[in-house]
Amino acid sequence: MWCRGIRGAITVSANTREEILNATQELLQALVLANGIQKDDVACAILTTTPDLNAEFPALAARRIGWTETALLCGHEMEVPGSLNKCIRVLIMLNTEKAAKDMVHVYLRGAEILRPDVVNKNKNTNKD
Repeated sequence: MWCRGIRGAITVSANTREEILNATQELLQALVLANGIQKDDVACAILTTTPDLNAEFPALAARRIGWTETALLCGHEMEVPGSLNKCIRVLIMLNTEKAAKDMVHVYLRGAEILRPDVVNKNKNTNKD
């Protein structure tokens, strides 16, 4: 079994508790669905926000979806001039038999600009 990293990001329209929690839950649920994640397989998750988001800890959304025994950490991203604002990012460390190339990274609500290579790969992989 390997420990693999899965990345994701999402933006919010406002620095409110509700926006942060709803967006984080949406992102986590999309990552769970895309990767078939079982909560007991999650070793830990690091959740960050851009410095303009501070109304709530995004880890609370993970607790609300049942990750009550998972190690979670919140922090702020570096403040880089011209970077994407109002953005929540997550790095999930997952125990899995899957290869790194099989991890599906999810970028939503404008966060696609952070990793267009990953978004395009996902689109190409999901074609029927």
